[in-house]
Amino acid sequence: MTLSTVLARIVTLAMTSIFLQNAIFDRAFGANVAIYASRKESHVTGFTLGITAMTTVASAVTYFIDKPLLKTEHGYYFLPLIYVGVIGILYVAGLIVLWKYFHSTYKRVRKYAHLAIFNCAVIGALFIDSNYGSDLPGYIGYGFGSGIGFFLACFLINIAHERLDSNKIPRIFRGYPIMLIYIGIISLALNVLTGYTSDF
Repeated sequence: MTLSTVLARIVTLAMTSIFLQNAIFDRAFGANVAIYASRKESHVTGFTLGITAMTTVASAVTYFIDKPLLKTEHGYYFLPLIYVGVIGILYVAGLIVLWKYFHSTYKRVRKYAHLAIFNCAVIGALFIDSNYGSDLPGYIGYGFGSGIGFFLACFLINIAHERLDSNKIPRIFRGYPIMLIYIGIISLALNVLTGYTSDF
């Protein structure tokens, strides 16, 4: 495979993961974290960077685990445990690197890092990889696209916060309920525009 073919495959699968199979709008992976992160614009960027880095690196690592494991008869049963282990190891390694070389960044992110890393959006991206990614560029493309798709969803939720935090909305629906309704409406709109593609 040439470099241009590999890059084209990564970009194509990333775009598919961002728009057609968005982790939040298509599968509701990490919707609660997106609602929490979208309250402040600075959180949107930080959470997105953490999730994108984790989904991309973890996807590349799990490619080398999935291939031999999925060839075995009962390998699928061990995937959740292995994925959590991979995420945990990368999380600890990332915190150690930040603490040792980027101490000021470590102080800023240590309070929220676990929320960005240990959520359904990250582990869901790894399961999507095992279903759709047939090669390393496919895994990397879906992993990277899942993180960028999370950013797109957080951005749209952040925009809606001001308008949905209004006295015109009945008190019982304010906050979390109205955000879930908003996410549901956006999900329906995207599925109508793109056609329903999710089979996972």
